[in-house]
Amino acid sequence: MTSGDPRAARTRARLRRALLEECAERPLTEVGVAALVRRAGVGRATFYVHYADLEALAVDACADVVRDAVEALHAWRGRPDPVSAPPALLAFFAGLAPHAALYRALLSPGGGGPLGSVLHRDLRARSLAERTLVGAPDAPLVASAVAATFAGVLADWLHGLLEGAADEIAHQVWQLLVALHRSR
Repeated sequence: MTSGDPRAARTRARLRRALLEECAERPLTEVGVAALVRRAGVGRATFYVHYADLEALAVDACADVVRDAVEALHAWRGRPDPVSAPPALLAFFAGLAPHAALYRALLSPGGGGPLGSVLHRDLRARSLAERTLVGAPDAPLVASAVAATFAGVLADWLHGLLEGAADEIAHQVWQLLVALHRSR
């Protein structure tokens, strides 16, 4: 099956849904391929056609959170409010709770881990493209700093290393990111 094959897309969607349902009941470390494929209604061999392992499936299942984060950070137009996070960023942080345990399993404190790598890569690419487009100075440096700051704060908050409600953290990380953009 090719990546453009609708059957393959449906199978991957079923596997992602099954994983999210399994992780709502138990930690990722306790999820087995056998239970997952049973829930998804596919064979074990089919699972391995699409994913190397459960972690690869989990990162794919969480890809929406990465896209949502990137979009939330770039959802404003004009001159950003330096104090108040945009509504999309507030909504992003507020919406993390249902799958927070899974995100913690894939996002290490400090922003590492398999999900952290994807988040950093995608956020850095978007920030770099936008800064380059407007001719902002030191675009690669600031893009890296923005990606690392956001991934680190998000991970540390999910792991309980930073205290505060979702809206408080959203405003705080927004203020840091605005300061980074203005520093160069």
